[in-house]
Amino acid sequence: MSDIPVALPLLGREEAEAAGRVILSGWVTQGPEVAAFETEFADYVGAAHAKAVSNCTSALHMALLAVGVGPGDEVLTVSHSFIATANSVRYCGAMPVFVDVDLHTFNMDPALLETAWTPRIKAVLCVHQLGMPCDMRRIVAFARSKGLPVVEDAACAIGSEIDLGNGFERIGRPHGDIACFSFHPRKVITTGDGGMLTTNNSEYDRRFALLRQHGMSVSDRERHGSSKVIFESYPELGYNYRMTDIQAAVGREQLRRLPGIVARRRELAQRYLRELTGLGLALPHEPAWCRSNWQSFCVRLPEGRDQRQVLQALLDMGVSSRRGVMCAHREQPKGSAWTCSQRSCGCVETNCASLARSEQIQDTGLILPLYPQMTEADQDRVVLALRRVLGA
Repeated sequence: MSDIPVALPLLGREEAEAAGRVILSGWVTQGPEVAAFETEFADYVGAAHAKAVSNCTSALHMALLAVGVGPGDEVLTVSHSFIATANSVRYCGAMPVFVDVDLHTFNMDPALLETAWTPRIKAVLCVHQLGMPCDMRRIVAFARSKGLPVVEDAACAIGSEIDLGNGFERIGRPHGDIACFSFHPRKVITTGDGGMLTTNNSEYDRRFALLRQHGMSVSDRERHGSSKVIFESYPELGYNYRMTDIQAAVGREQLRRLPGIVARRRELAQRYLRELTGLGLALPHEPAWCRSNWQSFCVRLPEGRDQRQVLQALLDMGVSSRRGVMCAHREQPKGSAWTCSQRSCGCVETNCASLARSEQIQDTGLILPLYPQMTEADQDRVVLALRRVLGA
C-alpha cells in the first residue's frame, strides 16, 4: 500500500488553468490578479482591507512594523510556534517575551499576560495554533487595558471561526488589529507560498502597500495605468515582499474550494476524536466558542512513550506523522535573544520552568495525517497503526 502523508494540498485543473492564463497574459507579478485576490479574501473573512505578500513571515514583520514595534521594544508572544513567529519580532530589533500555552488548546494562556507585562512591551502577538482560535476575548481585553495593539498569527487559521458574543465570525475579520495568514503547502489552502494581512485600519493597509514594495510611493498598477509619466519616490525603507499574479490566480481558485476543504477537515477531525478514544492519548480540545479548521490534528502521547520511536514505528507502517509544534526558546540562532514571562527563572535554552507546558507539547505531541482527499479507509489505517504501536 502507498504511504499516507501527513498533509497533502488540494490542487487541480482549475488552479493549473488559472496559472496558465496569467502566464499568457504577460502580467505575472503584483497586478490585477493580486488585487482581485485581496478583494475576495477580505470579503471572505469580513475585513475592510487585505494585502497579499510573499509569505506569512513577511506579513508578521510588516504587521509589527506597522503597529510601531522597533529596536529595544518587547513583544508578548509564545515560544510554542514555528520559529517564524519569534523571528518576525527579531527582524524589528525587538525582543520576544514568551508566555506559556494552554495544555488543551496549545494557545497562549491569557492568565499569564498580566505578570509578563512591563512598560517595554509594545504589542501582543498571539498565535491561532494548528488552526485552533485563541481566546481573543481575554487577550484583546488585556491588550486594550494596557494600550497595546494585537497582531494575530493566523498562519494556520484560514476558515476557522470564533464567537465573541455576536455569533461565529471568521478569523481574519480581524478581532485584534491585524491578522496574518500563510499559503504554504502545509496550510489549508496554498499558493505554493504566500501570505495575506487583513485589517480594518486604513492607515495600516496603506503602510502594508508601501512596505511590501521597497517603500515605493506609487503602485505598479497606478504607474502602468496612467496616461501621464509618473516618477515614483521611496520615502522610507521597504522590502521586496510582493506576491506574484501567478500565485494570486491560484489563490483565488483555492479560496473557492475553501468551504468544502474546511467541512471535510472537520468531518475527519470528529472521526479521529471518536476512533482514538480509549488509547490513552490526550486528544485536542475545541472550546464551544470556536470552530477550528483542523489544519493539523495533534494528540499527546501517554507518559513514558518515546516520541521518536512512535514516529518511526508509524513510518515503518507507511504512515507519516510529525512531532509536536516546536518551541522557539529551544533554538538559538546566532545573535538571537529572548526572555520568558518570569524573566529571572534561571532557565536554559532546552529547559524553562515558565514554559513547561510548551515543552511538554513539543516532547509528547504527535501530528497525525489529515487532508481533504483522505478517505475513511486511509484514516482507519492510521488509527490501526497507532493502536498497534501503543499496544492497544
